[in-house]
Amino acid sequence: MSKQFFIVVILWIVLTAAGEALVIALTPFLLPSRAALEGQIVDDAFRTLMMLAVPVLAFVVAMLIYSVLRFRRRGEPTQDGPAMRSHGPFIAGWMLVSTALTIVMIVHPGITGMNALRAQAGKDVDLVVQVEGSRWNWKITYPQHKVISRTELVLPVDGHIRFEVSSTDVLHAFWIPSFRMKIDAVPGMMTTIYATPSKTGSFSSDHKIRLQCAEACGILHDKMMVPVRVLEQKEFETWLSQQVKVD
Repeated sequence: MSKQFFIVVILWIVLTAAGEALVIALTPFLLPSRAALEGQIVDDAFRTLMMLAVPVLAFVVAMLIYSVLRFRRRGEPTQDGPAMRSHGPFIAGWMLVSTALTIVMIVHPGITGMNALRAQAGKDVDLVVQVEGSRWNWKITYPQHKVISRTELVLPVDGHIRFEVSSTDVLHAFWIPSFRMKIDAVPGMMTTIYATPSKTGSFSSDHKIRLQCAEACGILHDKMMVPVRVLEQKEFETWLSQQVKVD
């Protein structure tokens, strides 16, 4: 093995170690606050993908740094350097590593993450909430309790909730940042998504606890938002009892 190879490898190891340390240290600050059990699965997937990406980026940066420092031009060249047509072992190694990383990502967090979300979704549902998007507002219905709200989404903490999402006009997207869960609201059909709020909170204390349209839907897309409140079960029942019932 050449001296150049060992220098690049050492530089790659150092950059990888530094990058992984940064991912571990900064991930809590890069992600919004988490307020649903399903969010942990999504956050784990994000962290895993970031950590798998670091060695690839570190290798590219190591090659660039070494090339700039080692092969920088010193004065005017007197003749052309030797042509390099191909480098079979390098290409084969790169393809092998890329394929291995892809397979790892498909298995975890891909398959394992989806299975975890399906297992969570398969639990008994405590509450059904119908969410209907229209330009540029949300209609929220609690069919079990005959309650409709257009100004806020109120949920019980620790309740396993099925959201039935639809649209009356164009494509929208149901998204609560602190829950991490997102799904399209499609005209003419109903999509479903599940979430289990894990802590009490509200939009007034944390702006990530909101129902936001996440699909460009027109001139007032950014205004298509309603605040979310997550209450204790008894407080949620009290809130329901105070609402006007509809037939």
